Amino acid sequence: MQHDLGDLNAFVAVARSRGFREAARASNASASALSEAVRRLEAQLGVRLLNRTTRSVVLTEAGERLLARLAPALREVDAALDVVNGFRDRVAGTLRLNVPVSVARLVLPTILPRFLAAYPEIKVEVMAEDSFVDMLEAGCDAGIRYDERLEQDMIAVPIGPRLQRFATAASPSYLRARGRPEHPRDLMAHSCLRGRFASGAVPLWEFERDGEVIRLDPSGPLVVGPGGAMELAIDAAVSGVGVIHLFEQWLRPHLDSGALEPVLEPWWQSFSGPFLYYAGRRLVPAPLRAFLDFIKTGDGTR
Repeated sequence: MQHDLGDLNAFVAVARSRGFREAARASNASASALSEAVRRLEAQLGVRLLNRTTRSVVLTEAGERLLARLAPALREVDAALDVVNGFRDRVAGTLRLNVPVSVARLVLPTILPRFLAAYPEIKVEVMAEDSFVDMLEAGCDAGIRYDERLEQDMIAVPIGPRLQRFATAASPSYLRARGRPEHPRDLMAHSCLRGRFASGAVPLWEFERDGEVIRLDPSGPLVVGPGGAMELAIDAAVSGVGVIHLFEQWLRPHLDSGALEPVLEPWWQSFSGPFLYYAGRRLVPAPLRAFLDFIKTGDGTR
């Protein structure tokens, strides 16, 4: 029995997005066209693959099993078709990246504009989220993570700044009213603005000086989730609500303007920069190969 490759791709897109409208936004097809493609596939197979309601789309057991086998196979089809890129004058195609929000905010803005200028026929799709997902299962060619979250069977290449720091800061008005912490443990008596991972965990604040590491779990009036909500915490800090502890790069504009003042700077902890990672056991698509070459030449590690 032969099946239309477009119908198979439509099923995978809807299954990954958990919805027809979501899949349509992520692809160049309409929701109605995707729905019709999935209906054709279900009719040919004689089994329901998706349970549809007015609010959600959920995989059936048959759909889950088909997706588990089909997604890797379609990736290999894409890789096989990508071979013809080697016969083009310029590399073309789509590069899909899964990255943390901090990388989308702090690392990629200095890299992607130059890469896209160098490869005008490549389109880059960035999935920014702080939850740890299976990069291949999400349909991405590569991901960017810090070394403690890299998968063991992946190839990792440095990307972006090779050294970063966490900075602690507060507004001048807050420090005038509450005093300036002289030691990290003093923060336990201050109003601290915290972040929360997508998993629900609230990370500890870590400080280091002369080999001594201090981990704190301070309290405060505001806890924000991942992503854009972190800007709310920064705005709150600038407004004098409390002390913030975040990537130095993220706070640097406010430190330079004087809206925030550094706190406990000798204790700011440094850590290694992020890595681009990808599966070495499969063919590397041409857009990813071009991106790897770009960052390996130093253009993506500044």
